[in-house]
Amino acid sequence: MGAPAPGSLATMPNRLARETSPYLLQHQDNPVDWYPWGEEALAAARERDVPILLSIGYSACHWCHVMERESFEDGAVAAYMNERFVCVKLDREERPDLDAIYMEACQAITGQGGWPLNAFLTPEQVPFFAGTYFPPDESRGMPSWRQVLRSVADAWAERRDEIRATGGQVAERLSGAAWVEPSDEPLTVAALDAAVERLLTLEDPANGGFGARPKFPAASAIELLLRRGDVEPARRALHAMAAGGIYDQLGGGFARYTVDAGWLIPHFEKMLYDNALLARAYLHGWQVTGEPLLRRVCEETLDWALREMRGPEGGFYCALDADSEGEEGRFYVWTVEQVRAVLGEDAEPALDYFGVRPGGNWEGRTILTRGAEEPENLAELRRRLYDARAERVWPGLDDKRLTAWNALMISALADAGAALGRPDYLDAARVCAAFVLDELTDGDGRLLRTYKDGEAKLNAYLEDHAFLLEALLTLYEASFEPRWLAAARALADTTIARFGDPGHGGFFETSDDHERLLTRRKDPEDHPIPSGNAAAAFGLLRLAALTGERSYEEAGVGVLRLFAELAQRHPNAFAHLLQALDFHLAPVREVALVGGELGALEAVVRGAFRPHVVVAGTPPGGEGAEAVPLLEGRGTVDGRPAAYVCERFACQAPVTEPADLEAALA
Repeated sequence: MGAPAPGSLATMPNRLARETSPYLLQHQDNPVDWYPWGEEALAAARERDVPILLSIGYSACHWCHVMERESFEDGAVAAYMNERFVCVKLDREERPDLDAIYMEACQAITGQGGWPLNAFLTPEQVPFFAGTYFPPDESRGMPSWRQVLRSVADAWAERRDEIRATGGQVAERLSGAAWVEPSDEPLTVAALDAAVERLLTLEDPANGGFGARPKFPAASAIELLLRRGDVEPARRALHAMAAGGIYDQLGGGFARYTVDAGWLIPHFEKMLYDNALLARAYLHGWQVTGEPLLRRVCEETLDWALREMRGPEGGFYCALDADSEGEEGRFYVWTVEQVRAVLGEDAEPALDYFGVRPGGNWEGRTILTRGAEEPENLAELRRRLYDARAERVWPGLDDKRLTAWNALMISALADAGAALGRPDYLDAARVCAAFVLDELTDGDGRLLRTYKDGEAKLNAYLEDHAFLLEALLTLYEASFEPRWLAAARALADTTIARFGDPGHGGFFETSDDHERLLTRRKDPEDHPIPSGNAAAAFGLLRLAALTGERSYEEAGVGVLRLFAELAQRHPNAFAHLLQALDFHLAPVREVALVGGELGALEAVVRGAFRPHVVVAGTPPGGEGAEAVPLLEGRGTVDGRPAAYVCERFACQAPVTEPADLEAALA
């Protein structure tokens, strides 16, 4: 055998093997000479004067796996990629800053986006071509990956000066909403009402939810409708999702989206962020309607996260893959014979309830759905089927912990723990918050993005700071422990200082000391998690109500003045921002609970969905109360626990009876 060819697997350094991202590690044995994003890759592109092939995905992405098998594991294809490009693999979950830039470029070039995202950049990081999945052979009007590679390489060889000449204009167009100027128009309830009316026109009343296929669970839109009193469309969406294949009828938790309009056929990956957001939406749906099903789905979703997604230190993993044994959904689907093998003579009620039929409802097998009439022994049937399923080969686990997504789960656990009287949820929220604050920070106390195998790294983004701000406030209100409020104030100050735009208002996605990228963006849209700007606005407005600090309110309102007009025109993409606007415009009540035994008064505050209330209380043991502005100068009444209800820090007379507190909050 002769010497290995240049660029062959035998001569390549395995750069991805040094990474911690499960997605990058999935590609470490490809014959492609992958680089992680960084100066080494950028320098190689400059020295060779060849384009960067930036391939972006995430570990649970089904079509990312398909393209890897079809193209990136093909030796001949890999050799051509290595010869003509500097090939970079990027985990979109670790680097949302880069993903946002090049996803916008893809959408501008092709009119659509998604993952895998394959973008071709100049050595100066300017995109000049992009697309998503490409098949190995030309099919269904799509060029093959080989054709794409050849066309891009030829264009660079023949027209590189022309391609480079457009760099400055391209960078400006990819700055997101950084160019938006603040509006002088007043922020009004009428405009908010019009935005909600526009959102309601997008509802799919037949199937629940918003839009057509593919169907994504719009947790923020549901929350907005519950806040505004539009209960029925929110309830339809919650019920439809809980009955469909998007919901894991055995183990709890939701898949990322369905390919159909009726919530039946999911892409089976289960993401931490969806489940954190949806658990909270179901909690609030239960608080509004009192329907036991909604509470059950909330608890089953959080129980799933605690059981299957929690690391030993108390942080939460990112995702479960869609695929197992090389097949999408194999872990989750059933045949009639499989159900009968598990349940024996008890099988018929389960077959009927879960809709399992010969021939199935998807590729010869059945995605379980929820029937109308529950068998009396449903809990036992579910447990037996779940235990049998657990013996199958499990989908891959993305076990990195992201600050932003853990923050969403902290919020859900803390909110549910307080509202449902579940101390296990509240304890899990505390442990996770302590993990993030202790382990996901650098030596200077600055927040980091990702943690795996004992290593935390990468600068945190706006969404990490903003989601954690909201989480710490929720955890404070759920526990009355002053340390969480103190941490929230420190984080808010850092966010304003390092991400704020003092000229136009709002926040950049990256900090002022972040690595230099093609552009510094502001991203105001939910996609599908709330935008960092929306979360920052909401958190700062809540913090202002809890502390009386006008500077926090001014920073939050600055975001609203930038993006409220966009939100009113596109409410489905700005639902979290519209929640912040609703909070800003509402007569927010500040409730201070004072005394040693707050149980009866606290139960009033927590016994209903109160989106326009912030609450502080005497901390456990009484220590630290002086650090909470709402508690300053307030004491018990005749030795009895008391509630002070205030608006804009103007307070009514304190009350000691639960019924009087209920009346004051009505």
